Amino acid sequence: MAIAPVVVGSLLAATATSSAANSQKAKPTIVLVHGAFADASSWSDVIRRLQRDGYPVLATANPLRGLSSDAAYLRSVLDTVQGPVVLVGHSYGGSVISQAAAGDPDVKALVYIAAFIPDAGESAGELAGKFPGSTLGETLSKASYPLPGGGTGTELTIKQDRFRKQFAADVPATTAAIMAATQRPVSTLALEEKATKAAWKDIRSYALIAGQDYNIPPKAQQWMAERADARTVSVKGASHAVSVSEPAAVTDLIRRAAR
Repeated sequence: MAIAPVVVGSLLAATATSSAANSQKAKPTIVLVHGAFADASSWSDVIRRLQRDGYPVLATANPLRGLSSDAAYLRSVLDTVQGPVVLVGHSYGGSVISQAAAGDPDVKALVYIAAFIPDAGESAGELAGKFPGSTLGETLSKASYPLPGGGTGTELTIKQDRFRKQFAADVPATTAAIMAATQRPVSTLALEEKATKAAWKDIRSYALIAGQDYNIPPKAQQWMAERADARTVSVKGASHAVSVSEPAAVTDLIRRAAR
């Protein structure tokens, strides 16, 4: 006589397990793209929060060699991800996601974190200078590097003794020092090459404005976000390294886009 309750209980348990699995499966993959003078570790605290919420997360390495080639690389990464994607870009990573996501039906939302949101025909360097407030140029060091086909290119880094004030003023000094030592150089080509696509015209977009950003002036960020009709939040005292200094605010916006 106890068989029926056991069977019913088993069916309920199986249904609950199935529902939980389907709920987990339904969550989009969050793909995070860092910008210039950073690497994928800049997303560490954001990743921890998203994974705790059950989101699959991929923080990819942005080559920082040229907009078209960087976007092609990101597109190849997206091709390995099954199901819906929320694509997040910081800084120059915003240019890359705008180019790479164009025409990709799996990308359901774009999230710009203190980022460039270029239209076709615009470069990151051009947009950074559209409004006053950037002090990046005076903090940079230049170096030559060999190009695969021969010749040399020019890449940029932020001088380590200027890094915290310029890039990460609201980040603890010890953390900023590590970020300065591990920063990835960006090719001048990446900042000068004009976008040919603007995925934000077809994909819903979100933007976080960093209020104390000395790389991309907040007014430029706001102007680009408004043009893209992005759902926008502002973090008043945040530096350009907002994913490091304010991971909760960044994660909240990504969650909003994912929902």
